[in-house]
Amino acid sequence: MGMSQNLNNLMQEAQKMQERMQEAQKTLTDLVVVGRAGAGMVEMHVDGRHMIKKCKINPTLLNEDIEMLEDLVVAACNDAARQIEKASKEKIAELTAGLNIPTDFLSDESK
Repeated sequence: MGMSQNLNNLMQEAQKMQERMQEAQKTLTDLVVVGRAGAGMVEMHVDGRHMIKKCKINPTLLNEDIEMLEDLVVAACNDAARQIEKASKEKIAELTAGLNIPTDFLSDESK
């Protein structure tokens, strides 16, 4: 297989990857996860762009120490961020699986 054929194959694979990345980006943008803390007493609904869509706090927490409530809100936000990160990594793994990107064109043909 000549270098021009390898380059053509690489370009085709790059086009496929670009299309898949656009699809994944749309999927992740539409994703909404729910981060929870305090056994679900605090819930943060966060989208794939890390924008908080909704915050739910169990009313019984309003009688508690404010520092505890603040800690639970932070923990729920962090839980949501971890879920988004995990979903992003899984989507990227799906995208790269099965892509056949040739690397033999990088070899030194003068040998």
